[in-house]
Amino acid sequence: MRLLILGTGNMAGAHATHFAAIEGVTLAACVDIDAARAGAFAREHGIPAVYASLGEAILAGGFDAVANATPDSVHFPTTMEALEAGLHVFCEKPLATNLADARIMTEAAEDAGVVNGVNLTYRNVAALQKAREVTADGRLGEIRHFEASYLQSWLVQPAWGDWSTEEWWLWRLSSAHGSNGVLGDVGIHICDFAVFAAGSDIRAITAQLKTFHKAPGDQIRDYILDANDSVVMTAELTCGAAGVIHATRFASGHLNDLSLRMYGTEGGLEVTNKGPLGTLRICEGDDLETATWRDVALSPVPTNYQRFARAVIAGRGRMSPDFATAARLQSVIDAALLQPSAAVPV
Repeated sequence: MRLLILGTGNMAGAHATHFAAIEGVTLAACVDIDAARAGAFAREHGIPAVYASLGEAILAGGFDAVANATPDSVHFPTTMEALEAGLHVFCEKPLATNLADARIMTEAAEDAGVVNGVNLTYRNVAALQKAREVTADGRLGEIRHFEASYLQSWLVQPAWGDWSTEEWWLWRLSSAHGSNGVLGDVGIHICDFAVFAAGSDIRAITAQLKTFHKAPGDQIRDYILDANDSVVMTAELTCGAAGVIHATRFASGHLNDLSLRMYGTEGGLEVTNKGPLGTLRICEGDDLETATWRDVALSPVPTNYQRFARAVIAGRGRMSPDFATAARLQSVIDAALLQPSAAVPV
């Protein structure tokens, strides 16, 4: 697979490193409107060709797949351009900034018959993949309740650096710069964490989004800090289970922690992303009598990068998670963004 890296910012480095380590993958080219950054990126990763635009790269040819690591707001036009050229596309999450665009991208990928994937990175966690096996095997019985959380702290914890001076953080706080806030940035991950483990999509939500005062006039340079910082949702899955999902950038004491608790008629599980494989505990069978939880042994699983590359190299048209998966998650994000908040009478 000859791969073009589209965008050479922070996440592009992860794409280049992971794909370069896969047998059969060649990093053929990179694209960025910032020529100096693109040149430095190409030298760092041994990429032979550098282009200022995707259109220029397509005219030159020499690659058959695109890893789209551009900012969220650019995913739609660049992915559509790649699909129109008949290229396989692996896109950073979220697929788009709204459901209408995500559906158009999904339909275009299906019509083009190309491999399409979205980098929902926590699918790489072995514990989550094992949790999916557990529920699919019916070991929890019928799922009734779940709790899912994604806790970050970069707005309050110095371990992340100074968010107020770096564009890498600031754009995530500004809707004008294409951000849907913590909901679109990491809320999509925790929603996927829950629905993938359950094997059941979200069919209804209520949501409260909160944006906190963070700077004088709620603005730093040309970044208006209006995107949501915390989100709390109640949700119902298509299987009938009810639960809560929340995400925040104000979780002091936490760096990047995902957790899920899921309970059924025959048992419960707890899964996290901690450590190289994550962690998974189950209480089931005779252990229910004493509420005893046991750790589950885990083994490494293929990454999204590997699943995409293998699908392209093998000539198959599918990988998971694909554009359709991301579009379903985008429907949840759109619904939450449209929810009005209401004061409780006192």
